[in-house]
Amino acid sequence: MGKAIEINTPLSKDVIKTLKCGDMVYITGAIYTARDAAHKRMAEMLDAGEQPPFDYEGNIVFYAGPAPTKPGDAIGSIGPTTAGRMDLYAPKLIEAGLAAMIGKGNRANAVKQGIIAHGGIYFAGVGGIAAFMSQCVKKVDIVAFDELGTEAIRRLEVERLPVVVAIDSEGNDIYDRCNNN
Repeated sequence: MGKAIEINTPLSKDVIKTLKCGDMVYITGAIYTARDAAHKRMAEMLDAGEQPPFDYEGNIVFYAGPAPTKPGDAIGSIGPTTAGRMDLYAPKLIEAGLAAMIGKGNRANAVKQGIIAHGGIYFAGVGGIAAFMSQCVKKVDIVAFDELGTEAIRRLEVERLPVVVAIDSEGNDIYDRCNNN
C-alpha cells in the first residue's frame, strides 16, 4: 500500500502527479456526484456546445447516488457505484477538463488512456462503507438535473473523504497490481 495523503479540491495537475497507485487519499473540499443518466446528459451538452452544469477543470466526479437523508444529516448513505457504467462518457469529460473520478471497479482502456493523455486520476471508493462516507459530507446542493432524483448532480462539501488511487496519471492501475508501466 502507498502513502496516506490529504488533498484539497480543486485539484491541480501538480497535485495529481504526486498521487501514485495505491496511495490512500483523504479529500477535502467540493466534489460532484453524477451517475449514468447525468453522464449521458453531460456528454450530450458537450456535443451540442452547451455550457456544462459545473466547471470540470480541476474537479472530481463521485459516481454515487445518495440514499434518502435522515433528519439532521447532510446526506443519506453515499458510496461508490460501478465506474464501468460511465466508461462510454468518461473520456469525453476527461478531455473537457475533468480531473478525477471516484467509483469502484476497473475502467475501460479508453478511460485509462484519457487519464494518461490529460493528466487525470481515478480513485476507488470502498464499497460497503456508504454510511461512514456520508459522515464526511458536510453540505449538499443540487447543481443540475433535479428531475433525475438520486442521479441528479449534487455538489458535496466533503471533509477527509477516504479513497484509494486506483489509476494514477501515468496509467498505473491497482487492478493490475500498480505495475503496468
